[in-house]
Amino acid sequence: MKNGLEDQYVIKNNKRLRYGYTTGSCAAGAARGAVRMLLSGETLSEVELDTPKGITLTLQLHDITRGETYVSCAVQKDAGDDPDTTNGILVYVKAEKFSISAAEQTGQQQKVEKSRPQIILDGGIGVGRVTKPGLSQNVGEAAINPVPRAMILREAEEAAQEYDYEGGLKLTVSVPQGEEIAKKTFNPRLGILGGISILGTSGIVEPMSEEALVETIRTHLNVLRAEGRKWVIAVPGNMGAGFLKGYLTEQNKTSVGSMEAFMNSLVTMSNFVGRTIDITAELGFSGILIAGHMGKLVKIGNGIMNTHSREADGRMDTMLSCALSAGTEDLELLRKIQGSNTTDEVMDHLKQAGILDDTIKVFLKRAAWHLAHRSRAEVKTGMIVFGTKGEYLGETEDADMIFKKALEELGR
Repeated sequence: MKNGLEDQYVIKNNKRLRYGYTTGSCAAGAARGAVRMLLSGETLSEVELDTPKGITLTLQLHDITRGETYVSCAVQKDAGDDPDTTNGILVYVKAEKFSISAAEQTGQQQKVEKSRPQIILDGGIGVGRVTKPGLSQNVGEAAINPVPRAMILREAEEAAQEYDYEGGLKLTVSVPQGEEIAKKTFNPRLGILGGISILGTSGIVEPMSEEALVETIRTHLNVLRAEGRKWVIAVPGNMGAGFLKGYLTEQNKTSVGSMEAFMNSLVTMSNFVGRTIDITAELGFSGILIAGHMGKLVKIGNGIMNTHSREADGRMDTMLSCALSAGTEDLELLRKIQGSNTTDEVMDHLKQAGILDDTIKVFLKRAAWHLAHRSRAEVKTGMIVFGTKGEYLGETEDADMIFKKALEELGR
């Protein structure tokens, strides 16, 4: 079934990856279908939707149900070739007529759009609700982002004008699978509870989009900043988070009762070390501590601020030059380093040669310089590195100070 994306794709890593469409487009398409069926009395099998990206989608309508004053239908999410946890879910919109005066008399709680006084938009089952400041919605509102919100309201308003309807319309977006899926997303960390967010800035999903990942980092940092946080801790992923949790337990630096809050405060930066530092400076943070596995963070010692393998490697070159600076004159050792496949293998060679600690110290000094250079002194930077088994390897000069400041803020 054609949906308007047949010729839309991107080439990444020599693969042709198909575009998809966002939960925001699903909700807007379902709203278009539900409102038009409600006001016309007709039954539609599909709708066309103009997206902000300029692509017109043809969206199939599923599970249509009718009542005396409402119509509900769904659009199925198609993420294309993007590894999206929401792929395949049904996004529902229920459109129902209501009396504005009656709603006011009964204390209607949902927000009535100021520019569209006859339309109420809210989230239902499986759509998260905001519990923390710093997001694009106010505390208590449904997690429907600004662009999808505008798309949904546009479709409802156009239909109302087309069918000369002057009464009130209440639109409720629901995702039956949303609460379970949300557990696999960052929503709980962001204070969005009870379901997923309705997302999308262009209406279209670009496979493996780096900007989408960076925007997730920015969103988490915005939430922390709105909480008054000035010192932040970032990790590449679950491994770095696990290492820090073990380190805190060993050092008895935080109580068991605050461990969950600590883990939720960690910003997952993926490979985007440089971009994360840039955003912390832009948002006015005082300092950022980066923590993780040596195998991922070693590239920072060579000034590489995007640690994805397709961007750059430099791991063995970094370790070799650090070993040289640490004082080794063992050519055989240097050859072993150059020929190693992993940093763990390198560290085994360095340990056997008795210069592991000195090499790590050199690396940390270099990494500290590159982190400070990236931040342009606008934000303090520090780093802690761990081995594969979670063993502490070392930290930069300002790391402990930033760590303590972050923990103090968390404990307030």
